[in-house]
Amino acid sequence: MSSNVIEVERGERFGFGENWARFLSVLDERRIAEAERSLREMLGAESLEGRSFLDIGSGSGLFSLAARRLGARVRSFDYDPRSVACTRELRRRYFGEDGGWVVEEGSALDESYVRSLGLFDVVYSWGVLHHTGEMWRALENARLPVREGGKLFVAIYNDAGWRSRVWWQIKRAYNLCPRPLRLPFTLAILLPGQAKAAAVAAARLRLGEFVRSWTRHDVNRGMSRWHDAIDWLGGFPYEVATPAEIESFYAARGFRLLRTVPDPHYDLGCNEFVFVRESADVETAAVESVSREGDR
Repeated sequence: MSSNVIEVERGERFGFGENWARFLSVLDERRIAEAERSLREMLGAESLEGRSFLDIGSGSGLFSLAARRLGARVRSFDYDPRSVACTRELRRRYFGEDGGWVVEEGSALDESYVRSLGLFDVVYSWGVLHHTGEMWRALENARLPVREGGKLFVAIYNDAGWRSRVWWQIKRAYNLCPRPLRLPFTLAILLPGQAKAAAVAAARLRLGEFVRSWTRHDVNRGMSRWHDAIDWLGGFPYEVATPAEIESFYAARGFRLLRTVPDPHYDLGCNEFVFVRESADVETAAVESVSREGDR
């Protein structure tokens, strides 16, 4: 039995792969096209033809699929065996035994493993590293496979102060809940806020827009809002960071911020960042400077 499975059974970790396996039943061409669009927009490229793409924590496999369809050579890994199975299923559906797309099990916390993967033009990790249990170590490892001039695209939960601490407790409680009680728990947590949002929309004669926000494919990066809601409620371990903390962390390691998209969900969702790795000389100087400051 894998360590991931043991942690899930103990209530120490959310079963991300189980949730994404259910998501695959609603995945369709429109969702895939939206995932491709979001990648093109954030990376500032219409195509990834001829580029290498590493997906750290591939989850459902949707964005590995999007990158492959945009022309990239893709390598995907995840700590959760069921997420690995989801990604392999998408490869099977759309690319068969494609030599340009490698899928495997691995951990973002395993530095030697991450180093063994080599260097990539794009390293992508959306909403993953804050669920490892050691976020800063995972953020450190995520930079290792980015080649000089390559891009690092990460999304990390925003630090919303006391509200983030409350949600840590809620997420922990969800994972400790017996399985038969998880759906009632989910509804008890989510329905009050959604009922209020629906009432406000109805008062403004925009109830249809509220309903479409749960069903449209051209929002939320092609993901399913319901499955994302379950991922949000159950996603544990759970860590957060401010945008300034993420930006300064990577600036000290020779990365320049190209683009950021702030969290749109009441400060509790993910901030998105795209960095470019500057020259190795710049990186080395920055790391040495940080080390010297730490010795003072």
